[in-house]
Amino acid sequence: MDIQELDIQELDRRSLALLGDVVAQVKDDQLRLPTPCPDWTLHGLIRHLVSQNEGFAASARGGGEALSDWRGGDLGADARAAFEASAALVNDAFAQDGVLDRAFALPEVRNGGAFPASLAISFHFVDCVVHAWDVAATIGVPWEPDDELTAAALRVAEQVPDKGRGPGAAFEQRVPPPTDATPHHRLLSLLGRVPSWSGTPC
Repeated sequence: MDIQELDIQELDRRSLALLGDVVAQVKDDQLRLPTPCPDWTLHGLIRHLVSQNEGFAASARGGGEALSDWRGGDLGADARAAFEASAALVNDAFAQDGVLDRAFALPEVRNGGAFPASLAISFHFVDCVVHAWDVAATIGVPWEPDDELTAAALRVAEQVPDKGRGPGAAFEQRVPPPTDATPHHRLLSLLGRVPSWSGTPC
């Protein structure tokens, strides 16, 4: 199945809701915890999520060329409320009429040159699904994307190239999954996560 055959807007809305449900369970005293993302505490990860939502929203509306559009997330006094506001912003931007006919600037992925909307939104979609696991693993709550979300995220993750992965990049190197890995675990492994992570950065 090609990415263009997916209802990527609907999948993205659902992945963002999955992520939002997990973020809503975060307590203030958990924000200093380490996460599976080596560079970030939970505070830093949620700030990244807010920044990405704001950046994708700007790009969907015809902006987003400047790196500052992607790095200005501010959690203020309430990380959960900040995430919720950014999620509403990107949901509204992706729901605009004609958005799938636009090109998206993604300066963190490629400096110069835009991406087709469906491909750009698929990046946001898979990021939401896997970051939902990052947050859930950090605070010890379930991560339960449904079968359709998992299958679609696997389709996208399988197309992420090995080149350009590693520290400071969007994704870590792939982690070889066991032969009997579940689809959930295969997805995490494809995106550089260690499914058994429990408090020590991977």
